[in-house]
Amino acid sequence: MGPDDATRDWLLDSDPALRWQVERDLLGAPEARWRATRERVATEGFGARLLALQDPDGQWAGGSYFPADFDFSGPEAGEDQGQPYTATTWALNDLREWGVDAAVLGDTAARLAANSRWDYDDLPYWGGEVDACINAWTLANGAWLGADVRPLAAWFVEHRLPDGGWNCEWVNGSTRSSFHSTVNAIRGLLEYEQRTGGTPELTAARHAGEEYLLERHLLRRRTTGEYAAPWVAHLAYPFRWYYSALKALDHFRSASQHDGTPPDPRLAEAIALLEADRDEDGRWRQERRHPGRVWFEVDVPPGQQSKWLTLHALRVLDWWEGAGSLSTSAA
Repeated sequence: MGPDDATRDWLLDSDPALRWQVERDLLGAPEARWRATRERVATEGFGARLLALQDPDGQWAGGSYFPADFDFSGPEAGEDQGQPYTATTWALNDLREWGVDAAVLGDTAARLAANSRWDYDDLPYWGGEVDACINAWTLANGAWLGADVRPLAAWFVEHRLPDGGWNCEWVNGSTRSSFHSTVNAIRGLLEYEQRTGGTPELTAARHAGEEYLLERHLLRRRTTGEYAAPWVAHLAYPFRWYYSALKALDHFRSASQHDGTPPDPRLAEAIALLEADRDEDGRWRQERRHPGRVWFEVDVPPGQQSKWLTLHALRVLDWWEGAGSLSTSAA
């Protein structure tokens, strides 16, 4: 179910970071066309703006995960303020997800190895730290930029919890997996596999994390069947570190295409929820912006129709409707 003509034109009238994905994933444009649009990300719009903000030492905002001027005891550190999204990890996440060619960043991987340390324990950048989400993004970004992150990949096998997923609070004694941590971990592992080939052990760990979410239909606590929390259904872009059913569905679409497997029937409830949120004209609205300092906004305020959310939702539904019958018949 591709977009209608009006929605197609609306989506195409966008920053190259979004437009090339519309061309590739929704319109089936020739590869030469969407690749040409993707090359523009580094020289126009969001991508060019963010690249121009890189520090000479390879970082952004002078820090690895938090900017150098962040006051951990000040008002910005309040829970309702969110965290800043201006430091190196967040910039790399955006540039990678927008499709910037790693070659554009030159020797960034080497500069970060030499100059960037984690806020936690002053650990070296490409070795990661103790947080599963941070390590997942570092794994994906390292694979993209060509850093040697093989030891960090092995970390995920070693730190998977008995119920199949991950929890950033394991270091504080948590033994139960988290929706947030697990979706970020499996997304990072998949990116690493796509770029390097991965290992059987890593693929098995990713599949275990995926099973953790599938057992909960991406939405519900396994123990009670209730929604894990209101945030499972939130439609918000950028996704940041937060879990949402759409973020998880987007992962399962990519994993299905990578693994050559049909959609799992247990995704049906989350798919129905996504379909129910569609406007009459076939678009999706931003529900909230995750709070926190940013360099610049890349999507609309809450209440407005979001091109980014519409892209993600439509390509998930295209995948589901195109292959869903195979999943049902195989069940």
